[in-house]
Amino acid sequence: MAGDPRSRVRPYDLLALGLVGIRTRRLRAALSALGIAIGIATMVVVTGVPASSQKALLAELARLGPGLLHANAVPDQHPPVRLPAESVAVTTRIPPVTAVSAVANTHRTVSRHERTDAAVGIAVLAGRPDLAHTLDVRMRAGRFLDAVTERFPAVVLGAEAAQDLGIVDVAASAPVQAVIDGRRFTVIGVLQPVPLAPELDRAVVVGWDAAVRWLRFDGHPTVLYVQADEAAVEQVRAVLPATVYPESPGMVQVSRPSDALAAKRSTEATFSALFLGLAGVALLVGGIGVANTMVISVLERRREIGLRRALGATRGHICLQFLAESVALSVLGAVVGTAAGAAATVAYAIHHGWPPVVPPTLVAAAVGGAVLVGVVSGAYPAIRAARLSPTEALAVG
Repeated sequence: MAGDPRSRVRPYDLLALGLVGIRTRRLRAALSALGIAIGIATMVVVTGVPASSQKALLAELARLGPGLLHANAVPDQHPPVRLPAESVAVTTRIPPVTAVSAVANTHRTVSRHERTDAAVGIAVLAGRPDLAHTLDVRMRAGRFLDAVTERFPAVVLGAEAAQDLGIVDVAASAPVQAVIDGRRFTVIGVLQPVPLAPELDRAVVVGWDAAVRWLRFDGHPTVLYVQADEAAVEQVRAVLPATVYPESPGMVQVSRPSDALAAKRSTEATFSALFLGLAGVALLVGGIGVANTMVISVLERRREIGLRRALGATRGHICLQFLAESVALSVLGAVVGTAAGAAATVAYAIHHGWPPVVPPTLVAAAVGGAVLVGVVSGAYPAIRAARLSPTEALAVG
């Protein structure tokens, strides 16, 4: 009877029954599990390798400043428009903004010595110490301005400006100087090229306070550099003019979000679609292999099925037995495939200099996918086996 406890199969017994076919037909089980292993390994590789490549690519795109905005006054106005002196302070109050800095053109000239002519095409900029962090500035030599040196006659040179002035290195033992507006400033650093602000390459940067004290700088920034959360860049761009210059927001122009942001979002979407497509194909191939093996197993084991039915096994017991065997084959293949795929992914990523990425959830997803594949693949063979009557099964010669 359906309610008879003796007709129920304990989980341990069900697992033992499911492993009978695997133990007695080891070569066939191994080949069937190999099909799933190849499918799962393919899923891991086609997920891990592009993910590793994507991580390296996104890191490179992040260096191009996908969340960076430039804000400056509209040029060629009469009288000229100047950004308020408090522009940096008010911009930091925008919640998605993560960093703000600024530079200002002092309209001064720079030369190597008092007796040489002023260098052509090199701007003298007042800069804030947080400029290095905001623009991810790297130093070729020396160091950038800080809270102390920005108050003294010290200067940092852009890469091209240093070359034009004939200064390639700085050393504390033999300080190098440049002349700005007739006053000597000590060169404390030389920048590497700055991809996020190429205008700094042909500039010399003086501390904000030092420019006010020695260069008659009025404290009004020329350009604001604003780093914001990538997801909110467009919203920050929309409110930035009114925040910076509430009296006349139309006099503030803000750059478009970096093309790197669009490239980054496109890359993420493309890779996500690629993962799903390739993983689906891999699992489909593995599932077909298991289904084929289980159908053949049912055909070969009809006498066993008939004998078990004659001894009292119900249709449900037979169905669960073959489902358990199908799931066991799939899980076995998933374990082997996950290990092989992870090893291949790590080796490939290291060979190409990428950070290896095997998503932590991938193992659980692989096992869960294998169980699902096992159930789906074994459903028809299990139902077919359960439908065999004892007499029909035992009559097969």
